[in-house]
Amino acid sequence: MEPALESVVALPHPAGTLGAMRRPQLKSTFARAVAPVLAGIGFILVVGLLLWGIAALISHNRKDTTENLSRTTQELGSTTFVAGVIDDDGPLVLQDLIGNDRNIVVDHTGSDVNANWAVYLAHPADRDSTCVITLVKGTHTFTDCEGRTLTVDQLATVPLGVSPIVDRAAGTITLDLTADAPVTTGTTDTTATSGVTGTSGG
Repeated sequence: MEPALESVVALPHPAGTLGAMRRPQLKSTFARAVAPVLAGIGFILVVGLLLWGIAALISHNRKDTTENLSRTTQELGSTTFVAGVIDDDGPLVLQDLIGNDRNIVVDHTGSDVNANWAVYLAHPADRDSTCVITLVKGTHTFTDCEGRTLTVDQLATVPLGVSPIVDRAAGTITLDLTADAPVTTGTTDTTATSGVTGTSGG
């Protein structure tokens, strides 16, 4: 007799490791029903947190902008330091502190750092703010848009209420930017171009 042939059963071979893995499935009907709900709640929470973060950022930026727009003072620092800088390099020209592209010139004269401070607008008294002035480095003179040489007291006056405030006790100077009246330009009245002397605090 011929030996009996062994039965061989061909089994299908999965294509690769992934083919041998079965996707996990939720066996419970309750679990299958609840899972999509939980996923939806999680998605809503993530979106909510994202929107909250954006809103908080916008609110913070608006607060900073409002504070900048409503700024009423500008700290310059130590009277000794600022006076020294002006003595060496000339008056300070500060950009657009009171709005409408109006720059301010801060000047100091004399040896007493607690007195003789003055502020002006950075354009000639007989011209408007479109006439830009340039400081002659190391001096207290400027050249204007027409090439004229101007001294500090020939610059335009600041609005009433805008003035330097010296705190003698702290040894600091601050600019009060609260204007009480609109600026008057286009005048040659010498009383309107004399600047504003700072008051002392403390």
